[in-house]
This record gives sequence, C-alpha cells and structure tokens, in this order.
Amino acid sequence: MTVQIHPQAIVDPSVQIGEGCAIGPFAVIGAGVEIGDHCRIGANTVIEGPCRIGAHNQIFQFASVGTAPQDLGYAGEPTILEIGSHNTIREFVTINRGTVKGGGITRIGHHNLLMAYCHVAHDCSIGDQVVMANAATLAGHVRVEDHAILGGLSAVHQYARVGAHAILGGGTMAPLDIPPFMMAAGNHASLHGINVRGLARRGIPRETILQIKRAYRLLFRSGLRLEDAMDEVSQRGLNAPEVAYLLDFIRNSRRGITRP
Repeated sequence: MTVQIHPQAIVDPSVQIGEGCAIGPFAVIGAGVEIGDHCRIGANTVIEGPCRIGAHNQIFQFASVGTAPQDLGYAGEPTILEIGSHNTIREFVTINRGTVKGGGITRIGHHNLLMAYCHVAHDCSIGDQVVMANAATLAGHVRVEDHAILGGLSAVHQYARVGAHAILGGGTMAPLDIPPFMMAAGNHASLHGINVRGLARRGIPRETILQIKRAYRLLFRSGLRLEDAMDEVSQRGLNAPEVAYLLDFIRNSRRGITRP
C-alpha cells in the first residue's frame, strides 16, 4: 500500500515510514523517527526523534510527540521515545523522550487511549490497554500498569506507580503508589475499595475477586500494621496470583502506598 504524505507536510528525508500510512497537512516529522505500518498522523502534529512508533497508531492533530524532556538536567543527549501498536493519541497530547539519568527512554505499550491534553513526561512507562482521560498528567518516571484508568484532570507524582486494573477518579492527585485493582480519588488520593466492575469486565473470576476483597480488608481495614497485615493475608490462604501480585507491588513501593 502506498504512503500518503500531504504536500504541505514537512518530513525529514531520514524518516522511515511503513506501508499504508497517511500524514496530514502541516505535520512536522523530524530526523530519527520510525513509523510503523498503517499509522495516521493528523494535521499540525509534531513528532521529533529519536522516536519509534509501531503499527496501526492514530495520532490526532496538534499532538506533540517525542519532544525533549522538560528537565533542567537534560543537555541534549540522544534519548528516545518508544510507542507500541494500536494506540490512539488525541489532540494536544504531549509525550516527552527520556533522560539519561532516568534510563534514556519513555515507553508506551499497545492498545492505549490518551485523550486530549494528556501529558506523559520523561522516563514514564505505560503498559497496555491503559486509558488516560482528558488532561490526565504523568510526572517524570511514573509507571502505569496494564488496564489502569486515569480520570480526567488527574495527576500522578514523579516516581509513583499506578497498579494494573486500578482506576483514578477525575481530579485525583496521587503523590503515592496506587495499588493494583483499587479505586482511588481525592486530593490527596485515598482508596475507595476494589474496582470490582472493571475486574469483572476483564474476565477476572468471581472467586479471585473475592480473594482480592478479603486481602483489601486485611491490608487496609483491619487496623493491623501493613507488614503484619501482609503476613495475615498469606496465612489466610489467599493464594490467587492476583493477590500475590498485590503483595509484591506493596513490598516494592518506593513512594509509599495510598491508603483509605
């Protein structure tokens, strides 16, 4: 299939463009950019390299992708942005490349939806099937795991993590890690139980959801110290892989864990 590049687009000769791509008017694509098959790049979009973009992505008009990190220590080093396949990046989204001190790379996985005005800062890592609603913002070095949902106008502090299947309500300010499977909201964020509906939609078995609920009550509602509560979860025979992942997420927290 042929590549369609609007005559008023500006594309560096070094750009690698896959089959079936369409690039709209006034788009500016710089050196060091690779674009996979069947991508659609909207009008007035800016993509800077080094940047690798997979197949079947749609980047809407006025997005700014792969630009230099907003970090005072950045001195022009050749860091990179990697974007997987089947992502939708809406109007005015901004995504920055990594920094050397942060590993040099910002990563976005597959099948994600970044709604208008979202920001993904340097050295962030976004998994698969994540939804960031309008104007959701990630500071540097944030990790968002698979199937998480960030409500509109929410913000996540640098180095914090959002666990898989977690959901942040609109306007949530999250300075600490949000454990997987949880609902969180507020400024500052607090937990509001388990994302039961989201888990059911993802096909998580009912018995597993019940185990997650029991673990939640022990961890956050029993009055036990968190370390003791984690031991109690193990002793109660709550052995679903999802519960083991929840405990591991808590053990590896650097920022601290959001509580109810």
